[in-house]
Amino acid sequence: MRLCRTREDMRTAVRSFRAEGAFVGLVPTMGYLHEGHMELVRRARAGCDRVVVSIFVNPAQFGPAEDLATYPRNEERDLRLLKDAGVDAVFLPEAGEMYRPGAQTVVEVKNLSRILMGRLRPGHFRGVTTVVAKLFNIVTPDRAYFGEKDYQQLQVIRRMVEDLDYGIDIVGVPTRRAPDGLALSSRNVRLSAEDRAAATILNRALNEAEEHARTGPSAAALRTMLRDRIKSEPRADPRSVDIRDAETLAPVRGPLARPAVILLAVRFGDVLLIDQRVVTPQGEPDEH
Repeated sequence: MRLCRTREDMRTAVRSFRAEGAFVGLVPTMGYLHEGHMELVRRARAGCDRVVVSIFVNPAQFGPAEDLATYPRNEERDLRLLKDAGVDAVFLPEAGEMYRPGAQTVVEVKNLSRILMGRLRPGHFRGVTTVVAKLFNIVTPDRAYFGEKDYQQLQVIRRMVEDLDYGIDIVGVPTRRAPDGLALSSRNVRLSAEDRAAATILNRALNEAEEHARTGPSAAALRTMLRDRIKSEPRADPRSVDIRDAETLAPVRGPLARPAVILLAVRFGDVLLIDQRVVTPQGEPDEH
């Protein structure tokens, strides 16, 4: 497994893969890997000749009051997991390698980046798309893998790739969950024991909403049911409960008539967790 800490080292590695005629897959991460990340790696390993994983805690996507300094890191463990998984190269740059002094250029998907989680975290998705665009330019993958748990992020990146003609196949991978249903996230380690137990309300609420959605309720009724169910857990502080078109993320009004995505952002203590579920009214084919 090749460890690349500079842009040039990474480009040299990819050039050697291309010389073999290899189809290259990329899994972008911020490290502190868990089973959800490793599922992305397994999907990439199954679908590509060579797999590159990037590990970079991107300062551009953290707000001034957010948890950049406390974001969990464990480079040694991450590299061991990736080597055992058969990854071919790891790109592990420092912030100064990714962002040159005086850099002025950003990449932003304007409308999709300013709704939902983008409204709660202004500038967050601009930081995501800027760093992902840079990773795509450095690694030049044929295919890139992202988790569906960050559903809005996945749609933002798909729009960026389409708008900027990257020609990269973007693969969304279903959310991996702990045995009790909590979506796997690097942030989970920051939950207290009490908040960790309370956070299982998210999956339970989504399960109930998925069943309820089959009856074709109004989006407003489904949203009320979800919010009430989440608020039944005293430790849960719902910051955003949204129901959007699964493809465009446009607001859904009136009865559900086609696949919709439920997007949750709920705070437990000082940790903001997100979760999602695509739901489909009875008789409508679920293509997600």
